[in-house]
Amino acid sequence: MASGVTVNDEVIRVFNDMKVRKSSSQEDVKKRKKAVLFCLSEDKKKIIVEEGKQILVGDIGESVDDPYGCFVKLLPPNDCRYGLYDATYETKESKKEDLVFIFWAPDGAPLKSKMIYASSKDAIKKKFTGIKHEWQVNGLDDIQDRATLAEKLGGNVVVSLEGKPV
Repeated sequence: MASGVTVNDEVIRVFNDMKVRKSSSQEDVKKRKKAVLFCLSEDKKKIIVEEGKQILVGDIGESVDDPYGCFVKLLPPNDCRYGLYDATYETKESKKEDLVFIFWAPDGAPLKSKMIYASSKDAIKKKFTGIKHEWQVNGLDDIQDRATLAEKLGGNVVVSLEGKPV
């Protein structure tokens, strides 16, 4: 069931910037988003980039020690969100980077919010071409432990996430 919600152009621009890892200057790399949240606009008609809810690659090591833990803290405890997280991880064979699309629908969110976010999810997913990993999360217990994300990325072959052992 589609909700009729549209996706703001800024959301698509942010996704494309995160997806395309073109060789760029160190300054440009620092401005790249490591993680970002999207929410519904006030009138519930558009999916927009949530103001101030992002982590830049340049923040890591400066104001952010643990990008994954920091991302989890951005999630509102009682409302839904969509998120993109640029996961850096290692398997026994290689280092990898993948975008993860996260649908955050905590148990404490209002039923109406859960319904509109659930019915609008396809609208945003259609714009995010090439996403390999999708994860619906219903509470902090599901997302707090980085091992759960590691499992989503590659099961038991993932040995580290964001430079920390799993």
